[in-house]
Amino acid sequence: MVDRLIIAAPGSGHGKTTVATGLMAALRSRGLRVSGHKVGPDFIDPGYHALATGRPPRNLDPFLQGEDLVVPLLLHGAADLAVIEGVMGLFDGALGTEGYASTAHVARLLSAPVVLVVDASAASRSVAATVLGFAHYDPELELAGVILNKLGSERHEDEIRAALRPTGIPVLGALRRSDDIHAPSRHLGLVPAAERAAESQRLLPKLAAWIAGGVDLDAITRVARAAPRLAGSPWGPPAVSGPRRVVAAAGGPAFTFRYTETVELLDGLGIDVVELDPLRDKALPRDCAGLYFGGGFPEVHAEELSANVSLREEVAKVAAAGMPVVAECAGLLYLCGELDGLPMAGVLDATAHMTNRGALGYRKATAPAAHLLGEGGQHVTGHEFHRTETLPRQGKTAAWVWDGTGEGFASPTLHASYLHVHWAGHPSLARRFAAAVHAHG
Repeated sequence: MVDRLIIAAPGSGHGKTTVATGLMAALRSRGLRVSGHKVGPDFIDPGYHALATGRPPRNLDPFLQGEDLVVPLLLHGAADLAVIEGVMGLFDGALGTEGYASTAHVARLLSAPVVLVVDASAASRSVAATVLGFAHYDPELELAGVILNKLGSERHEDEIRAALRPTGIPVLGALRRSDDIHAPSRHLGLVPAAERAAESQRLLPKLAAWIAGGVDLDAITRVARAAPRLAGSPWGPPAVSGPRRVVAAAGGPAFTFRYTETVELLDGLGIDVVELDPLRDKALPRDCAGLYFGGGFPEVHAEELSANVSLREEVAKVAAAGMPVVAECAGLLYLCGELDGLPMAGVLDATAHMTNRGALGYRKATAPAAHLLGEGGQHVTGHEFHRTETLPRQGKTAAWVWDGTGEGFASPTLHASYLHVHWAGHPSLARRFAAAVHAHG
């Protein structure tokens, strides 16, 4: 049995991440085993969840993983009480799909009660109309209550409570504006927790106290415990026996985006994933037989990455010698010859630079030919999340093709692309990479 609830909002900017992370921290401080989960592909919010819960971050996304895996992945990663943070507005999903992969879609798949966080800073009685509309828009959803955020005064709160009373929708929390509760943002959203770990750790007790002072934690717990029992079995990675190989996975402040299940899949396939910080580490780990560069913000740390010449040169050397290398988004930038004019690893005959245009959204992609991760003609689902571009856009063999255009660089030992793919939804990618690492090692 997994007690669970979803923290949703009418749209972005209402405070979902702050409230969800604060709830995780406040409930954990009561001695509960709490897990954090994020609807959608986002990497940044789960980093804050992990700090608050002390458990690995998890994503739930029907587009990336498939509908059938959402319940098993929740059961796999959940603690006694799962707090699931939604994405965008409650009913906002992949464009043109009538809400596929929305928070509401995931709530239905999980039979999870929804708590709506509403920014009340610019309204009073109108908040009741907003909440009532969300309560009735989808009869399949259970709107269990509302948390009023960014209230200005006691009178402001009383006015909204009076307007909500006839709706029968309970107010589970009322939070005043607080200048002390703040996470900085930049071009792709919040600054990742791993880049400001000490500051984030100091903020957690304040956040937990703020939530505990304004939210009825007993009522929140009752809502989560009232969720019906889920049918199904937990997802699990494979468990193979035999020799093990080492893969260095980029981490540290510059490479903070990596799905937890990626490491779990590789571990089950006989791969020991060892953390590598390209900002600090001067050499690859001993017995390294493969490289994995996930996402992050190398553009913010480009000078330090470039200054680590010994590691750049070693990465280029082992890649040229045939060591299997996977790079997603940030990793793609690091493998280029230059990033914003600064030398990078030079594995790829390409340069990268920041742009004023963002690429953000789900993609359905196809492998144009066999390469390190995919069979020729193989279909995957993924997402883009960046504000950079490479010149050229693709190599001799593209990693993927979508919307009729090739993207990325691929070979039998290399895969470098902007596309983020959740390997739990496409486990053959993990199997191919692990097989190549074992063969190389």
